[in-house]
Amino acid sequence: MEKLLRDASLLDLVGMLEKRQLSARELMESVLARIDEANPDLNAVVSLRDREQVMAEAAAADERLARGEGRPLEGIPFAVKDLEDVAGLPTTYGSLAFRDNVARVDSVQVSRLKAAGAIVIGKTNTPEFGYTAITKNLVFGVTRSPWNLERSPGGSSGGSAAALAGCLVPLVTASDGGGSIRLPASMVGAFGLKPSFGRVPIGPNDHWQYADTSCYGPLTKTVEDAAYILDAVVGPSPFDPNSLPHPGFSYLERLRHKLDGPLRIALSLDFGYTPVQEDIAAAVMDAARVFERLGHIVEPLEGGPPMLGPAWALLGNYMQLARLAPLLPARESEFGRSFIAAVKAARELTPERWGELAAQREQLNRWCADVFSRYDLLVSPTLPFDPPPAKGPFPEVIDGRRLPPVAVAAFTIPFNLSWHPAATVRAGLSRAGLPIGMQIVGPRHADDLVLQAARAYERERPWHPEWPYRWEPLPAAAASPP
Repeated sequence: MEKLLRDASLLDLVGMLEKRQLSARELMESVLARIDEANPDLNAVVSLRDREQVMAEAAAADERLARGEGRPLEGIPFAVKDLEDVAGLPTTYGSLAFRDNVARVDSVQVSRLKAAGAIVIGKTNTPEFGYTAITKNLVFGVTRSPWNLERSPGGSSGGSAAALAGCLVPLVTASDGGGSIRLPASMVGAFGLKPSFGRVPIGPNDHWQYADTSCYGPLTKTVEDAAYILDAVVGPSPFDPNSLPHPGFSYLERLRHKLDGPLRIALSLDFGYTPVQEDIAAAVMDAARVFERLGHIVEPLEGGPPMLGPAWALLGNYMQLARLAPLLPARESEFGRSFIAAVKAARELTPERWGELAAQREQLNRWCADVFSRYDLLVSPTLPFDPPPAKGPFPEVIDGRRLPPVAVAAFTIPFNLSWHPAATVRAGLSRAGLPIGMQIVGPRHADDLVLQAARAYERERPWHPEWPYRWEPLPAAAASPP
């Protein structure tokens, strides 16, 4: 049982439970034992439900399985990112100001995973309100990568990524407002998909979501696992006015079909505006050649989208300011300094600046329309450098070349703003022995095509079950709070 959580994919576990080769109670005991063993190093799981209660739910799952009444995820333990609600558990958003905020209802996604038989075990860490791609906050501290405890697993779904790659739990939730699924998935060598906007419903929310960039999506060990999760959670919800109709097919079933071709695939290593670490560029170039060997056409893409990092950040901070303004200035000291400074700076957003942002976003939309009129897919690095130190900062220069603003998300932000589906697959390891991600982007609403391409790549370059299960202990001095 010791290596069960490392070697088994989600679908493997589902099959073992269905065939009664494994009980839900045994699986839950393994997950709780692994959390006890590994979480003190990783700080990925930040709250746990009562152990007797989750074991009772696992026993009930065993009874359903024995009667032949098991649901698709019957007995699978899962952890929920601490930006998403689970009824009865705190949703702190990684913020001291919300450390006592207990959710009244489940999110739509959590309720659908529960309805499919999965069992919530607790919450995973996140940077304050998902503000940055390094997971640390004043409530729970720093989350660390199982590949190297001195490095970050990324953010904002960093706790979920570390819990998954560190083999603490087989199923996690994640969200992506500017790369927050793809970046941590890349940093821990997992698969991550930011679906088309609206594919997985978001809500219920306290505020109408004018900032239309964030998506829920799978962060998994394998592509098939991601498709299986999507099958459980997609489809419209009255709580999300942007939610899309059910696609009318099973994503997992789509993966059983061969990727049609030959596809035309555009490759960009810099989007025309960001330097990339040399070994990462070489790894992504080599990974893209896999598609050529499969009979597809890969061509270099000249230029790139408008560089929208600052615009994206201003938009997000303005919406955050609208939410938090009633707490300011009385409770300003409860927020992280850099976070609240960025939020307050959004007061500078004027109608004229708003118009500029809208024009830039339309330029992006037209660029995407042109690219996907000529190509079926676009591939790029997922991020331009190795995972940063666990406490930061991000690099400002790569190989003597200065990085643009918000460089960590230079390749991911455009597709949050444009609503295109985008995934990341493991392209290899860097010179530092850390995972490298290759991003695969598809036309709007072609989530199945992106999954099929990722699965075709995965068959040629499988990365599972190569996960860090043991690691070097962290020096005492480096383990101090942020």
